[in-house]
Amino acid sequence: MTPLRNRRLPLLALVAVLSLSSPASAAQPPGRTSAAAAAATPDRPSYDVRLRADADGSHWAGRQTVSFRNASRTPLRSVDVRLWGNGTDGCGVPGGPSPVRVGRVSGGTPRPLAVGCTALRIDLPKPLPYGARARVSFDLAIAVPDRVHRFGRDGAYRFLGNALPLLSVRDARGRHLDPDVGLGESFFSLTGDFRVALDHPDALVVPATGTTTRRPGAPGRTVSTSVARGVRDFAWAAGPFRSRKVTTPGGVRLNAYWTATTPPEAVATGLGDGVRSVDSFGKRFGRYPYGELDLVMSDHLDDFGSMEFPGLVLLWTEPEGSAVVHEIAHQWFYGIVGNDQFTAPWLDESFAQYANQSYYGEDTAGCWEDQGRWPSDTAALTRTMGYYADGHRPEYVRVVYARGSCALHDLERVLGGPRMAAVLRGYVRDHWLGVATTADFKRAAQAATTQDLGPFWAEHRIG
Repeated sequence: MTPLRNRRLPLLALVAVLSLSSPASAAQPPGRTSAAAAAATPDRPSYDVRLRADADGSHWAGRQTVSFRNASRTPLRSVDVRLWGNGTDGCGVPGGPSPVRVGRVSGGTPRPLAVGCTALRIDLPKPLPYGARARVSFDLAIAVPDRVHRFGRDGAYRFLGNALPLLSVRDARGRHLDPDVGLGESFFSLTGDFRVALDHPDALVVPATGTTTRRPGAPGRTVSTSVARGVRDFAWAAGPFRSRKVTTPGGVRLNAYWTATTPPEAVATGLGDGVRSVDSFGKRFGRYPYGELDLVMSDHLDDFGSMEFPGLVLLWTEPEGSAVVHEIAHQWFYGIVGNDQFTAPWLDESFAQYANQSYYGEDTAGCWEDQGRWPSDTAALTRTMGYYADGHRPEYVRVVYARGSCALHDLERVLGGPRMAAVLRGYVRDHWLGVATTADFKRAAQAATTQDLGPFWAEHRIG
């Protein structure tokens, strides 16, 4: 996510601005993952979704099926489905139910919704042994909330980020049922395959995660079917978008979509930076594996910012530019290399901001010293989203975005540019389409030098 007002603000100015804001199987084979990630279950999910939209894309209804494997040696007796679209409204909105509702569950017995109606536990008919697969299905109804948001609306345009239910993760730490704290992201999911068929009026243009084919539906309607492999989530939008398609020199197709009020110069800047950065990051971290990437632009998202999804980024634009480079960097740091965003938000936001600053060649030589003192004695790069939500909200951007990216620039100065580049490329390779932890990154960095990095981690509060 990028609540950044200007993609190229100097670091001190960025902190000053953001501290006042309120941020509301692929081409390359998987690499090794940490022990905890290897034990994560249920894994290898396959989502099959069929939804039909109303006249303007405000309501979608249909059925979702997800099959999965038990990767744990312990028999799996239930699965948890996360309804992240209910994170803001919980169990109801004024005058109505939750935005995301499920019903008519098959393949298991549902329990009452929990965690503010964002978690649905489904008991399986019998314990699922190690290596076996099962599936659950349910009716799904989605009502797009009336707010400008990653899951919301802007005039005639609908944005459906975090709207599709996803399987939750269980690993050595137990069931991951963390709440949406209304700040940053709390998400954690494993990569899987999606096939999503969206039946919608012809007048709606529907950008979506994955590769999309379209066919005529009932009179006046189109069925857009998107297929994505090796992704953690699926997002789409709907509305009378204008569009343009280009192919980067590296062979990635960029599909740009924008609202009627988005300034042409902002579209041109966003598309240009998108073309260059996706190829640049592909050379630096490993080739972008999904073939195409959708850029969905609006100039009315100023109260929200921008947001990354696999194969699709939602961008707030200004004439001076957008956060497109930061969001595209998230395709590697969160998308390709996954992390538990509630437990370790720095592993995606700090890394994406570091990549963004490196791409623009920003002068970060003294950024760590320029940050001055830590905002509190308890602040640290490895704090959870729960810490920030519990009375430390003003620290979030200053620590995770600014100090986190500066710590990585500082590490680059310790290791040297070529060695830091090798560390990051190896780190991405070894956790390709998997999940990484802070310990994984620290091991990768330490393996690149004979110098003891213990004092470095202590100084930068990377526990």
